[in-house]
Amino acid sequence: MTDIPSADRSGGPIRLMRQAEALIAKVPEALPLLALRFAIAVPFFKSGLTKWDGFFALSGGARFLFEQEFKLHIFGSEYPYPAPVLAATLAGIGEIALPILLVLGLGTRFAALGILAMTAVIQLTVPEGWANFHLPWAAMALTLAVFGGGPLALDRLFGLGGR
Repeated sequence: MTDIPSADRSGGPIRLMRQAEALIAKVPEALPLLALRFAIAVPFFKSGLTKWDGFFALSGGARFLFEQEFKLHIFGSEYPYPAPVLAATLAGIGEIALPILLVLGLGTRFAALGILAMTAVIQLTVPEGWANFHLPWAAMALTLAVFGGGPLALDRLFGLGGR
């Protein structure tokens, strides 16, 4: 006799769950890591596009937001951005460059850490977005920082990127 529960022998829910789990376990790690790289890159890249009116020409909207609208929410108080044009410029550069690196899988861990840092600043700026946006972004960025870009990343050409 085996120690298989009766639900397994009869084709019950536990057996089905084990079969489904075995199928999922066969998905190569390259696919979810690639999906994560794209999933985090897209919203940041789209946001970065709104900050520019041409090559290194910061948009008026980005200037206005960082100078007038955006505030850092720290310990229950609001503070204006220090050096708002510099902050807008750095955010715009980061939101374009880091997603490109992530999609290519080049310097994935460092790009993900950059996105994670940007997410922390965004959280301080828009604290009500934590559950719908910032928490998933942070989770994706942290996963990529820890596990790297996977087998479909250019990092592999340099001996970087995976466990």
